[in-house]
Amino acid sequence: MKLAASQDLPLKIAYTEPNVQSVLTDRLTSQLSQLPGERQLAVVCIGTDRSTGDALGPLVGSSLSRSRSPLFRVYGTLEHPVHALNLQETLDQIERTLTRPYIIGIDACLGQVSSIGCIQLGHGPVRPGAGVNKELPPVGELHMTGIVNVGGFMEYFVLQNTRLHLVMQMADLIAGSLLHSILSVRRTSMAAATQE
Repeated sequence: MKLAASQDLPLKIAYTEPNVQSVLTDRLTSQLSQLPGERQLAVVCIGTDRSTGDALGPLVGSSLSRSRSPLFRVYGTLEHPVHALNLQETLDQIERTLTRPYIIGIDACLGQVSSIGCIQLGHGPVRPGAGVNKELPPVGELHMTGIVNVGGFMEYFVLQNTRLHLVMQMADLIAGSLLHSILSVRRTSMAAATQE
């Protein structure tokens, strides 16, 4: 089932905006509230802890995994990252083990100087590796990306020389908004189910 297109997406917002967390949470909640309750949520956080810029996904995954919530599954943490070498295997595992999985893809990306520090939320998959010219499988029905640095020139070097402070700030916002919206939507649907 494809979710209805929303006028609220795609969204691109700077992590420095004063209301960024609530905007992201509201947009996510709007999308996830359309999901049938039987679909299992999987958050696939792509990247590696070996590169500052590419650590956004694993930082989000580690933050989410600390909640230990049974309402969603997390793939990709600092301890067990999901990267180019195990991405397809991870997607295959999700298809085998979850009921009609709905995947949210999380990744870092490169962009224009004016967009550095922006968090993007949109329909469809994230395309990991695109910034460094790698062909990897697309991930997710919904995606969130953080623009961590400038693209177009010496991408691997740029990712290695990205400020950790920026990446951690963005990871905290992405993880927080995801956690709040998933918990809100799933608790509401569980409460509605018990009243029927």
